Amino acid sequence: MADKEIKQIKDLIIEAGKRARQESDFEPEQALTQPVKWPVNCLVGPGLEGAIACESKIGYVNGSKGWLIYRGYDIFDLCAHSTFEEVAYLLLYGALPTVSQFDNFKAKLIKYRDINYTIRLLMGFPIEKMNAMAALRIGTNFMRQELTYVDSDAYSPDFDTAISADEDSIPMETKPRGEEHAIYEFKKASAGNKPRSVDKNLQFSAEEESCYSLISGVSTVAGVVARLRQDRIPIEPDPSLSHAGNLIYVITGRKPTPIEEKIMDIALILHADHGMNASTFATMVVASTLSDMYFAIGSGIAALNGPLHGGANERVVKMLQEIGGPGNVNKWFEEKLAKKEKIMGFGHRVYKAYDPRARVLGPLAEYLVEHSGNEEIKKLFRTAKTLEKKVVSRLGKEKKIFPNVDFYSGIIYLCLGIPMELFTPIFAVSRVSGWTARVREYLKANRIFRPRAVYVGPFDKRYEPIKKRSS
Repeated sequence: MADKEIKQIKDLIIEAGKRARQESDFEPEQALTQPVKWPVNCLVGPGLEGAIACESKIGYVNGSKGWLIYRGYDIFDLCAHSTFEEVAYLLLYGALPTVSQFDNFKAKLIKYRDINYTIRLLMGFPIEKMNAMAALRIGTNFMRQELTYVDSDAYSPDFDTAISADEDSIPMETKPRGEEHAIYEFKKASAGNKPRSVDKNLQFSAEEESCYSLISGVSTVAGVVARLRQDRIPIEPDPSLSHAGNLIYVITGRKPTPIEEKIMDIALILHADHGMNASTFATMVVASTLSDMYFAIGSGIAALNGPLHGGANERVVKMLQEIGGPGNVNKWFEEKLAKKEKIMGFGHRVYKAYDPRARVLGPLAEYLVEHSGNEEIKKLFRTAKTLEKKVVSRLGKEKKIFPNVDFYSGIIYLCLGIPMELFTPIFAVSRVSGWTARVREYLKANRIFRPRAVYVGPFDKRYEPIKKRSS
C-alpha cells in the first residue's frame, strides 16, 4: 500500500513539473548564466539588489520563468525521484553519489545525529522561554564546542594564509583605478597543524566533517528545542530512519508513516537552497572572514529568524485561521485590498511566475489533508484554496502575484503534527545543506566581502565642550 501511495506522490510532482514547463521556454538568462569577467558592471539597488557578488555552480533561480535548479537538476525531478540526503550530497559535491559514496555519506549523517554534550547543555538553558530560532542558534555554538577544537586555548588562526582585505582591494577603491584591472590574490585557507594537546576526535571547524555534523546536528537540535518547549525529555535519534523521518520523530515523538516521511523529505529538498538570499549571504559574509563554519551557519540562522525572511508560513496559518472559513474569503480579501495590506504567502522578491516550490507543495498539502481526520486542518486548506483562486484571478495576470513556498508548507507541517513555532527551524534544518555547500564553494577562491557605503553626512563640524552644547 505504501509503495502505491508514494507512486501517487511522485505522479503529483511529475504532473506539476509538466505544467510548469508548458508555461515556460527553455532559455536561461544569458547575463546571469555565463562566466563573469571581473570587474563587472551591473545596476545595483538599495540593499545590494542586483549586485553580482560571486560565481556559483550550486543553484540557479529564474524568477520570471519559475525555475529552481540545483547543480543542473530541475527541482521537480529531484523531488519526484531523489532524497534529501542525495540532494545534500549533490549540493556539496556537484554530482549525484554512487552507491558506495551515498552509503558512506548517510553513515556520516547518522553518526552526527548524536550530539549528547550539546543536548545536555541545551537542557540546562531555559529553552521553553526562548525564541525557537535563538535556541537553534545557541545549539550550533554548543556543537562547535563539542565537536571542534577552535575554542581551545591551544588553537590560534593561521594568519599566514589570510590576505589583507584592505590592501588587496585598493585597486577597486581608487578612482579611476589604481590598476588597469582589479588585482585578485587568493590564497588557500589552511587548518594548520592540530595542537598536540587537543583531543584527537575534535575537528578543525572548516573541514568537510563540519558540513556533515551541521546538516545532521541542527536537525537534532531542532528536535531537542521542540521537546524542551513542550516540557518533555529529548528523544534519541533513530538510526534506522531517514533524515526526514528522524526529524519528524525527534520533534513529535512518533515514527512517521512512509507517506509522511516522503512528504517531509520533499519539503526539505525544496528548501535546501535558493540563490543568494539574505541568510545565505549572511553565512557567506561571515565565512569570508575565515571565521568558521559553525559561526557562519549561526549567522544564517540569525538572518532567517528575521520576519522579512523566515516565518511566513506560520503567519499564513494564522491568517487562514483569522479568515475563518472559505465562505469568508471574498469579504476578507476585498477589505485587505482596499487597505492595501499584504496577503501572506503570495508574491516573492524573485518570482514573477508561480513559485515552483508552491507548485509541488500545493498538491502534497491536498493529499495529506484528504487523508487527515483533522477537520480544522481541512477547513484551513479549503480556505487556502479559495483564497488562492481569488488572489490569482485578481492579481496573477496583471501584477504577477502567485502563491509562494510559504503558502502551503505550514499546512503540510500541521498535518505532520509539527508545532507552528518549529516551522522556521525546519526551514533552517533544510537550508544548512545549501549554506554549507555555498561556503565550501566560495572559500576555494575566497575574497572577503567589502561593499562600499556612500557618505551623505555633513563635513567641517567643530567640536564643542559638553557644557556649551544646546539641547
